[in-house]
Amino acid sequence: MKRFHIHTHVEDLAASIAFYSKLFGATPARAESDYAKWMLEDPRINFAISTRGGKPGIDHLGFQTDSPEELAELKARAEAAELGLRDDGATSCCYARSDKHWITDPQGIAWEHFHTLADIPLFSEPVTVTVAQEPAGACCAPRGRAVAIPVKPASSCC
Repeated sequence: MKRFHIHTHVEDLAASIAFYSKLFGATPARAESDYAKWMLEDPRINFAISTRGGKPGIDHLGFQTDSPEELAELKARAEAAELGLRDDGATSCCYARSDKHWITDPQGIAWEHFHTLADIPLFSEPVTVTVAQEPAGACCAPRGRAVAIPVKPASSCC
């Protein structure tokens, strides 16, 4: 079964942890000095926040899979549809070691498909970047493709 993933940038981590803990009725499954993550079952979501990266707002969306087979299915679907897949393979970011790939929607929002293999003590581990790859930005999303969506003022609607 897949889990929907949302990663947002926040300016004040402590205030955001307090807000989302009240909203979700749960404390983060993981909290670090620059990052927090909730692994909710209802709805089934991996919701992460961090102070890394650009301006506050959504960094990227995605699907976390429970098995390598589910990840392979998402990859095959993206390749068959010619969605411009960027395969990172085994990588380390957001305090986890994962197998992953990325696609980008027509608006430039990065979508991460990943299968987590293990927790790690660091936000990311150094990676070697080849000329054909883009350097990773905050939380490893393809740089220049993720779109931060600012929070609307309370008086606005939809």
